[in-house]
Amino acid sequence: MIIQKIFNNNAIVAKDALREEFVVMGKGVGFKKSVGDALDENLIEKLFILKPNETSEKFKTLLEDIPTDYVSLCYDIIEYARNRLKTPLSDYIYVTLTDHINNMIKLYDEGIKIVNPLTWEIKKIYPKEFEVGLKALEFIEESIGKRFPEDEAANIAQHLINPKVNSEYPEIADLGRQLEKINDILSIIQYTFNVVLDEKEVSYERFISHLKFFFQSLNQRREALIEDDFLFRQIRSKYTKAYECMLKIEKYLNTTLSDEDQLYLTIHIERITRKSIE
Repeated sequence: MIIQKIFNNNAIVAKDALREEFVVMGKGVGFKKSVGDALDENLIEKLFILKPNETSEKFKTLLEDIPTDYVSLCYDIIEYARNRLKTPLSDYIYVTLTDHINNMIKLYDEGIKIVNPLTWEIKKIYPKEFEVGLKALEFIEESIGKRFPEDEAANIAQHLINPKVNSEYPEIADLGRQLEKINDILSIIQYTFNVVLDEKEVSYERFISHLKFFFQSLNQRREALIEDDFLFRQIRSKYTKAYECMLKIEKYLNTTLSDEDQLYLTIHIERITRKSIE
């Protein structure tokens, strides 16, 4: 690898024989080096592949202004998130999360506390992402000795949920709006059945997952009827209250749901409330 740019003693940009560009981090990797020198590959600790796009340019710009230790810390957090969530994450997260954590630390040093009004909803609806956020706060405390509140765990979780980060689901335009709708739907169900839903139940987790995918599909309107109309009529008759609750949700959403959406929402409502009623 040949050095193309030196940010500081511990971070450089290099190109390999195939002309691919990398950000290379490691203690002393740029020390007493010049552009055009060969990289000592024994000093490589972390390697970022830079694809020729806007994300790469923004990431290189961040490296000009952000301490190398923070960039390295974010790398560890993102790798932990990939392994924990088993979800594809866009490269853009290296820009958004690194920039966020840098600003988070700056505000902390200035004595400014940021409150996230969605913390409760994120903790309830995206527990795995929130757990990663809490783990990230542990990484940060171990690295720089500063302890941050749970609201910051929620802020980090939002970067993992945000559609610009998780490019698998680009249809969700507004995380706050989605969380609000999920929370309202849960309230409609609890009010209709006069129950408190058990968040630890598997059926609860399945229902939340179904709602997430449900909202992702709303922009892709489906007009076709379900193949088994008899099943739909049977479910509607057997689970009358769950079906009525589904109709309330449809009215709240101010949309016309497909037969398939009505069927699956009714079934999920029945399952999620059955345990609480028994």
